[in-house]
Amino acid sequence: MWGAHAMGMNRRYASLAELPGTARLFPLSGALLLPRGELPLNIFEPRYLEMVDDAIAGDRLIGVIQPLACGDGAEPKLYQIGCLGRLTHFCEMGDGRYLITLTGVARFKVIAEAPPTGRFRRCVVAFDEFAGDLEAGAGEAAVDRGRMILMLREFAEETGVEVDWSSIDAAPTETLVNALAMMCPFGPREKQSLLEAIDLKTRAEMLIGLAAFELAQETPGEPRQFH
Repeated sequence: MWGAHAMGMNRRYASLAELPGTARLFPLSGALLLPRGELPLNIFEPRYLEMVDDAIAGDRLIGVIQPLACGDGAEPKLYQIGCLGRLTHFCEMGDGRYLITLTGVARFKVIAEAPPTGRFRRCVVAFDEFAGDLEAGAGEAAVDRGRMILMLREFAEETGVEVDWSSIDAAPTETLVNALAMMCPFGPREKQSLLEAIDLKTRAEMLIGLAAFELAQETPGEPRQFH
């Protein structure tokens, strides 16, 4: 069952000056993290277990970014825009894995690769273009919430996805838009476009358009599923 809610953070970031100049990076294709959205992750690769340990020992911040393409070396090239997340949930599984949740803080732009201090990647990042990400609910008034709900109802009916409508009705508009963007089954390029949307209204309109396109491509008997 799908619902919309946001996870709180004990640490609040009032200005961009509080964010780091370099960030640990977790390249993950098809993943989307947005400000105040929450992304659950199953961590099992040694270098990313090390990254989580380093984050817990430090500022608890990890940048989620999509790989763009394979480079000449072992490390893939990356998209230029990602989103910094704060580690807000951690569970040690006993079999070598960590289950974590990252809650989005703000988007960033990659400036350059930083010298590694471990097996995971770090980059010099800038947040100047995304100061508005720190303001909860920014741009909500411009979003056509009614169209968003209609789109979700149609999508749910066509795909057979169960939706917790009471949760949807109670969710702030920002939470609704960003949760839908993160959970709808779009490809990496579409996810990146949603991440880079200039404001919440643009993201909502893009989301409605992408969902309409997906529904138009449906094959009877082969429903799509939320990721």
